[in-house]
Amino acid sequence: MKRTREDKAMEIVWQSPAIRPQPQDYIFRDGRRHVRPYYFEFICHVKNRWAGKTIVDLFTHEFKGRPYDYYVSAVKSGRIQVDGEMVPVSHIVKTSQKISHFVHRHEPPVMTWDISILQEKPDVVVVCKPASVPVHPCGQYRKNTVVGILEAEHGLAPLFPIHRLDRLVSGLLILARSASKADYFRQQIEGGMVQKQYIARVAGAFPEQEQVVDANVNHDARECRSTTEISQSGDDTPIKGKTACTKFTRLSTNGIHSLVLCEPVTGRTHQIRVHLQHLGYPIANDMLYLSKHVNGRSSEGMGADRAAANSSPSPPSGFRENLSTEPVDSDEDFSIDPMCTNCPNLVPKGYDVYEEALWLHCVRYSAPGWTYECPYPDWASLS
Repeated sequence: MKRTREDKAMEIVWQSPAIRPQPQDYIFRDGRRHVRPYYFEFICHVKNRWAGKTIVDLFTHEFKGRPYDYYVSAVKSGRIQVDGEMVPVSHIVKTSQKISHFVHRHEPPVMTWDISILQEKPDVVVVCKPASVPVHPCGQYRKNTVVGILEAEHGLAPLFPIHRLDRLVSGLLILARSASKADYFRQQIEGGMVQKQYIARVAGAFPEQEQVVDANVNHDARECRSTTEISQSGDDTPIKGKTACTKFTRLSTNGIHSLVLCEPVTGRTHQIRVHLQHLGYPIANDMLYLSKHVNGRSSEGMGADRAAANSSPSPPSGFRENLSTEPVDSDEDFSIDPMCTNCPNLVPKGYDVYEEALWLHCVRYSAPGWTYECPYPDWASLS
């Protein structure tokens, strides 16, 4: 990449996925694990519908996280390139051209709770995933993931997650240490040989008898939300979504909340969460699925942020609940990039700093020949 005098003076080092996370990459503040901002190259190829647009218009319309003026400056300085070359702001893009965007990357923070290693074997690692941490690189997250943290702090690499937990969900996570072992687990999952168990704390007094929800799950990726659909007798209208089935058994209740064992037969996005909402007993701090349609049962629910502070696993020493969103004294921790739209803040713009743990926890995975279990979290006690 051609660099400006300003870039050279800053001694910019561009990172790639080949550069492994290190312990010094993390900054701990106010009970949260931050990632020291770093320079990174994002690569994409021009889609058919993008062809014919100027490079600046393309980024302005398709990547709305930054303003027009930023993209003009990024093209002029060479931080946005086409096929490895600097181009003018009037450049018209063509199908399949490679576009590189060199950015000062700020990852969202996660809670500082440890990733407890439950078992470590030559071919598999089993951990207790804390809420707020994504499993693997996705979206804005790369180093602030279970895979990244285990590599940085325990030298465990490569790791192949054989199942996924949503970012706000905690509990059992199985990671293979080779591609062949990962394939072994995935074949068992796809063959329906694996039994999965979760626990959830829901709003209301859940029924004593087992509840089975057999309702299609239709996930809207844009809204990050799922809905349920059931075909009506005599209605030939095709229903959307994927078939999904979950069994629910009440473990205990105090009349306000209930602890429920959840056994998903299938594995759809937000399946347990939306099936519990379908029953009228949503997870008691799940603000995405708590709604006016649950007949008042959610009145005792609380947001995931307050629930994390009130009933979450004990955090490490040094945790504080007065979580600051003010700009940090970045000279102590990272260098300011004059073109970065997030600097001087450590937290990227648009991140909801108060979104935390969900009362949903994976406790057990089993199949012929193996069983892995995870301890219950503190919020599982209704006393």
